[in-house]
Amino acid sequence: MWKSTPGTETKPSTAPSTSPAISTPPSPRPSIEPVRSKEFASEMAHIGKSVLIRGELSGSEDLYLDGEVEGNISLLEHNLTIGPNGRIRANVTAKDVIVHGKVDGNIQGYERVELKKSAVLSGDISTQRIVIEDGAFFKGAIDIRKESKSESKREVAAAAAAGYSGSSSSGGASMSAQRSLVETKFEPKG
Repeated sequence: MWKSTPGTETKPSTAPSTSPAISTPPSPRPSIEPVRSKEFASEMAHIGKSVLIRGELSGSEDLYLDGEVEGNISLLEHNLTIGPNGRIRANVTAKDVIVHGKVDGNIQGYERVELKKSAVLSGDISTQRIVIEDGAFFKGAIDIRKESKSESKREVAAAAAAGYSGSSSSGGASMSAQRSLVETKFEPKG
């Protein structure tokens, strides 16, 4: 690694001594800004704990809310995380809702609602899946809905059966029997 000539050693040792001085300040910089915060900032909007919002809050990206909101929150196809300092007096509608803080209002999570151990929720929940950790406070009703994907599966299966029977001229009776079997198999139970 090191050259044996003393003249050559002096020159590289001088150059690297200036290089480490330059590269030393950038080294602490990445340690101050973790990689996680860069990913977090690019994937999710953040509302800090000193922010108070009155009115309607809607968006087209995931949201981490650690402040106060009074009104309505609507993130139809996105996730909402209510941080430990979050104080919400609103009806919440989002794809996934994770609660660490306090919510006074109803939550509608299209896919999932999760109450962490520090969560305090006074209101109703309507969702497909729910997780309530030990220690979470919840006062209200829970409405577990069936997956809405069953309707789309039924439509796809019926379309596939109809397309398949149309491509075959023989055996039309057996294809219509299969189509009715597929339609009854994916019929939602009410």
